[in-house]
Amino acid sequence: MSGGVDSAVAAARAVEAGHDVTGVHLALARNPQTYRTGARGCCTLEDSRDARRAADVLGIPFYVWDLADRFHEDVVETFVAEYAAGRTPNPCLRCNEKIKFAAVLDRAVALGFDAVVTGHHARLGPDGLLRRSVDLGKDQSYVLAVLTREQLDRSIFPLGDSTKAQVREEAARRGLAVADKPDSHDICFIADGDTRGFLADKLGEAPGEIVDARTGAVVGAHSGAYAYTVGQRKGLSLGVPAPDGKPRYVLSITPKTNTVTVGPAEALEVSTVAGERPVWTGGPRPTAALDCEVQLRAHGQVVPANVRLDGAGLRAELREPVRGVAAGQAIVVYRPDPGGDVVLGSATISAAA
Repeated sequence: MSGGVDSAVAAARAVEAGHDVTGVHLALARNPQTYRTGARGCCTLEDSRDARRAADVLGIPFYVWDLADRFHEDVVETFVAEYAAGRTPNPCLRCNEKIKFAAVLDRAVALGFDAVVTGHHARLGPDGLLRRSVDLGKDQSYVLAVLTREQLDRSIFPLGDSTKAQVREEAARRGLAVADKPDSHDICFIADGDTRGFLADKLGEAPGEIVDARTGAVVGAHSGAYAYTVGQRKGLSLGVPAPDGKPRYVLSITPKTNTVTVGPAEALEVSTVAGERPVWTGGPRPTAALDCEVQLRAHGQVVPANVRLDGAGLRAELREPVRGVAAGQAIVVYRPDPGGDVVLGSATISAAA
């Protein structure tokens, strides 16, 4: 129970379904004052109090589990290391993979519980396959696609058949004070939302050059390549305008030379995406290429693709070019289905061309 409306209603539905429910709030900040305050995000003292009040209304036991050290090691430090390596990670995805459905689930099973219930907007069908939420604007199947078959078999997502508006209305009917609480945004462990400043504090300044891909000329300078991501346009502070006067975008980041390469928008287009550490939960591991759909960032566009699992990796040939694909994000593979798109698998993007 994060202290938000989704997890509160998920807990209420689990109670109503006849389960023996215990509410658990995760203390993820070593020092809560260094994370968000108020209702801007999660991981705050206010959130733990909101979660406890919701548990009291529901009449269920409530505990706080301190996973701050595990969160710092598996999510925060990994986040920093990925940026330092020139990649763009998704910390919510890592948190689901390493904390909520690994550390929490492992402890829950050891204590005798059968499953972990969360307020994620996604569905598990009668066949056990992960599907998109009916509320596509709030769908979170993308950040759950890293879960293994064993983890999904011990997971319950009660909200996947409801819109966010319906969840809030239900919370109000149940007398839950979080009914109108704003959704969390941005990255929960960056207190002021300044990712560049957070990374600079962790990694220090590392001045380098910004180079034009077409001419090879140095067109600007940066104080740390980790502050950039593929597809970025704003905040480049280029001192030399492009010959054609058009905007330039970040095309690549090379930590070895501490160089950021920029170029025209059309140079961002890729048609092949490679992924590492694939997870496949949508049936038997395929031995041949599949025609399906892929999503390359949270709430990003969905494109048709031909996907093949190749050894320890995944390769997707996109049917139409996509711009701004960043290594470190996830590629999630979906099968269109009348009952809601089915998640077949996922991988971490390692390269795109």
